[in-house]
Amino acid sequence: MKAMAQRSWSQGEKLTLIELPDPVPRGGEVRVRVKAVGVNPVDWKMRQQGPLRLAARLVGPPPPVVVGVDFAGVVDAVGGDVRDLQPGDRVVGATDFSRGQRGSHADTVLVRADQVCPLPDAVPFDVAAALPVAGVTAWRSVVQLGRITPGKRALILGASGGVGQLAVQVSKRVQGAFTVGVCSTRNVELVRSLGADVVVDYHAGNPLEQARAHGPFDVVVDCVGSYSGAGCRSLLARGGRHIMVAGDSPTAALQALVPPFSSRLMLGRPDGAWLRPLVSAVAAGTVTVNIAQRFPLTQAEDAHQLSQGGRVTGKIVLVV
Repeated sequence: MKAMAQRSWSQGEKLTLIELPDPVPRGGEVRVRVKAVGVNPVDWKMRQQGPLRLAARLVGPPPPVVVGVDFAGVVDAVGGDVRDLQPGDRVVGATDFSRGQRGSHADTVLVRADQVCPLPDAVPFDVAAALPVAGVTAWRSVVQLGRITPGKRALILGASGGVGQLAVQVSKRVQGAFTVGVCSTRNVELVRSLGADVVVDYHAGNPLEQARAHGPFDVVVDCVGSYSGAGCRSLLARGGRHIMVAGDSPTAALQALVPPFSSRLMLGRPDGAWLRPLVSAVAAGTVTVNIAQRFPLTQAEDAHQLSQGGRVTGKIVLVV
């Protein structure tokens, strides 16, 4: 198998194309020939100083370091005890370094069967590869932690980003909630096209104060990570929740400890069960995915640099 990897954990080392032995599935595992890979901030954060890099070094596989989480492809082989999948099946899923697995920046991944879900023919591989981290984060923020149902109100901060675009659609198109999105001037029409009832332009003044006129909100989802926790909580209805997607920062962790304990960190890993309703919504056309740019796998370094810039509208995908 081929992978874009670092030979060691040395900070600043570039990703290069390397050859690794093909992994062999054991009980409960599936091997997937990857067709497309989604790029997320977690991918390049693992290569820098911080809690994600430390965690990956402590519990992840030894170098060479293959980063990446999202992938979509075709099952190539299955281990014992795998009953619902077989070679030739189209799937989408996510790798997990805490299980000792290498990342998805490769033409082959080895994961447990519960880390993937079937991919209908109606959903292209590149679209599917953009879903695991961003899509499951959006779905869980709005539906599981946010508890949004028809008639409730949601505020999505960072509504034009990879997670934000999906959160707006899940809130409005899937759950039927009154949805307010916050973004820059140039993305107002985009966010409105995703179904937002109101779009707040943060260039026009304090976005939280602008949003206040449309609240109180049952959930405020901060997809940016830089908004005031106290300011977000002040917009909540009784029993509402403030969800922090950028949950790897120490500041975010502290916000979850502030009374009345209405702030929640969006931490966790995508798996097949959480992907299923999202994939179904995409297959039905209820939710759409905006792919900002595609790169070949061998240009993963360029894709990471673009993601780090923080100005991407939509998702970045590597094509294998």
